[in-house]
Amino acid sequence: MRYFLIAWLVFLGMGCSVNTRQPALHDFGRVESTPAHQDKASVNVNAPTWLWDNRIRYRLLYSSPSQIRFYGLDRWIASPPELFEQLLALKSAVRDYALLIRLQDFEQQFDAPDRARVVLRFSVEAYSDKNQKVDTQEFYLQQATKTPDAAGAINGFTDLAHEANEKVVAWVKGLSDRQQ
Repeated sequence: MRYFLIAWLVFLGMGCSVNTRQPALHDFGRVESTPAHQDKASVNVNAPTWLWDNRIRYRLLYSSPSQIRFYGLDRWIASPPELFEQLLALKSAVRDYALLIRLQDFEQQFDAPDRARVVLRFSVEAYSDKNQKVDTQEFYLQQATKTPDAAGAINGFTDLAHEANEKVVAWVKGLSDRQQ
């Protein structure tokens, strides 16, 4: 009985030292803002149900490619569709069209324990002010992460989201040039 009591006290003592840190919240970094009096662009992002939470996803392609995992101590401040919508809505170049973005992939993928990449796949539909579909474009972006961990995923997604933003803006500008 005495050994059981000692083991129980040791277990309770270890439980007190467990890391109870709250998850750190992340976004895509600083974005240029528009003046308060200026309207934001009409951008709507649709995504599958599983992308509408704030967990940072990863997949171990080398050992269990069908299993989605999540980082426990790092999260997005909002869901990826919300963050992506906010990023694009601030760009003045996309104000000529209403954009519907369909986000399909947003995850970190590990090809090996020490090698990972972030993947972003989405399509964009542009609509004129008369609610007519003007064009559709598919985008598939990926980038190797600097480190195979949560920090690498966050930095990679931040870079990839800004790159996606630039590509969408360039595509929309191309639409405007064709209309003239």
